[in-house]
Amino acid sequence: MIFVVLLAASLAVSAGNCAASNSKKQPSSVTDEIRHTLITLPWYGVFDELAFTMDSSGNVTLTGEVTQPVLKFDAESAVKHLAGVGKVINQIEVLPLSSFDASIRWATYRAIFSRPGFEKYAVQAISPIRIIVKNGNVTLDGFIGNPVDKQMADMAARSVPGVFSVTDNLKIG
Repeated sequence: MIFVVLLAASLAVSAGNCAASNSKKQPSSVTDEIRHTLITLPWYGVFDELAFTMDSSGNVTLTGEVTQPVLKFDAESAVKHLAGVGKVINQIEVLPLSSFDASIRWATYRAIFSRPGFEKYAVQAISPIRIIVKNGNVTLDGFIGNPVDKQMADMAARSVPGVFSVTDNLKIG
């Protein structure tokens, strides 16, 4: 049985049916602990997206995109020391170092979070909206409150000069 967990500010865990694991903890407890560990990493920010899968043997595969190499290694190090975790496979991609992408990240951030009504997303300790920029292409991930806000965030990202494409993966929840 494989458990899939995406990290977002809503702290939602989407997992399959829980089955008994080799550890003393229930799988949902282990996945909650992994999720909590990842979202509280010091360098985890609005421009990063982390996710993981966990199989019934306790093996964890880390995925996602990060802007800083240290976050990739910190994520692996933090997860492999948790009780109930077996082997850790780190497939986190470090996004290319690019001043062009960095300027698009910040411009997209300002375009989205400066919109009236978006203060509720900007003031949260862990942003529910993730802005991933790779080679001028923007992907919006995470959770948003309603369909109107989803459309507004998408339009804001598309309005940023220099953006080649926008993929809107925001979930309403």
